Amino acid sequence: MDTLSLILSFVFGTVVGSFLNVVSLRFNTGMGINGRSKCMSCGEQLTWKELVPLLSFAYQKGSCKKCKSKISWQYPLVEFCAGVIFVMIFFTFPPMTIFSAVTTLIYIVATCLLIVISVYDIKHKIIPDQFVYSFVLLSLINLCVGGSSWLHIPTISALVAGPVLALPFALLWAVSKGTWMGLGDAKLVLGIGWFLGIAAGINAIVLAFWIAAIVSIIWLFVTYGHFKPRTEIPFGPYLILGMYLVLLFGIQVLDVGLLKTVINSLL
Repeated sequence: MDTLSLILSFVFGTVVGSFLNVVSLRFNTGMGINGRSKCMSCGEQLTWKELVPLLSFAYQKGSCKKCKSKISWQYPLVEFCAGVIFVMIFFTFPPMTIFSAVTTLIYIVATCLLIVISVYDIKHKIIPDQFVYSFVLLSLINLCVGGSSWLHIPTISALVAGPVLALPFALLWAVSKGTWMGLGDAKLVLGIGWFLGIAAGINAIVLAFWIAAIVSIIWLFVTYGHFKPRTEIPFGPYLILGMYLVLLFGIQVLDVGLLKTVINSLL
């Protein structure tokens, strides 16, 4: 893709990211998403100058112009991440034909759902069913549409990828009665498995555990000065990060070829 297209993809992503911030903040609060944006501290309605993705945060120097309260870094971070992911999706899965455009659209919609899931899980330690079920349904649709035709029949290995990867998470949830792992993580892995397949999905999960372990240990020592057991850590964002590292960059921590051979022999 040309440079201008990538720049426009980034701008589009930041605008969508700004909207996703609103969705994640207002979800389950009784507030609709149609109301005017306002300062969360003083309630002052924001002008258009205060709603421009990324630039408004810099323009306001990270604080409300009226009450001077600090604006959460969540806003620019989500906008920036959405912009970067949109660029990578359009670069990796360019909509060159009408069929490939369907795949691009599916990944864009999935990204919107996953960003909201990540933000909500970080803030509330829970993955909302409405969003994760939508992601699972979208991942199932992705198995059957796009690519080189409007509709195709997925392979058995593609169909079982989601349930096979999600089962260990569901068992951890059941055995621990929700203390080791949330059921929302199992639902999320179900969709990731259908998006990536078993071999790539395993790589994404391994990456998620490694990154989560490193980041969590560093965070615990910085925050508490020592390792603190039974600290609840949202795992959904790490699973999503692992998925994108494999999907967009093809990162492998295990021999995918060997995994595919073993899996195909079992199926």
